[in-house]
Amino acid sequence: MGRPPEEHRNTARDFQHYAPGTVRVDGADVRVFLGSLAGSSSPVRTFTPLLGAELLIDPGATVTLRTDPSFEHGLLVDSGDVRLGDTPLRPAELGYAPTGSDTLTLTNESDAPARAVLLGGTPFEEEIVMWWNFIGRSHEDIVEAREEWEKASDRFGTVDGYPGDRLPAPALPNARIAPRKNPAHR
Repeated sequence: MGRPPEEHRNTARDFQHYAPGTVRVDGADVRVFLGSLAGSSSPVRTFTPLLGAELLIDPGATVTLRTDPSFEHGLLVDSGDVRLGDTPLRPAELGYAPTGSDTLTLTNESDAPARAVLLGGTPFEEEIVMWWNFIGRSHEDIVEAREEWEKASDRFGTVDGYPGDRLPAPALPNARIAPRKNPAHR
């Protein structure tokens, strides 16, 4: 879902703290932390059009959200049983909605509130390599990023006020990391 244009590929790291307000849509509270949804927009800078929103859906509620048809979307369910269109999703499951639709319909099929994260963006225009917390255009990009992470290089910076140790990156697989394949676009 989106990628930094080549001219922004090596932009300096940046952290923007933003606590979104709540917008009520049908039977859900929506908190937009990236992009725009339900009349709410985040001020957080992105290099491609993106969407990120937390959804708290009332028990038994059905919510229809107007979305950008050029975006593909992923819905990650944290709690509750949520139906994305015709697809039932349980906690820790990710549902996918391809480009082409200007609405997403979500139903909380539980007797308790459901929580999910909706992510969206324009499809990747090229194949990329994704591994752990790293994204690159080649296996070598991932190897380099992991090495810099393990050395605590300035590339990744530090999180001020975090009391714990840096999480170590897992060992690289004993194989060449291949690009993920893009789904066919509508």
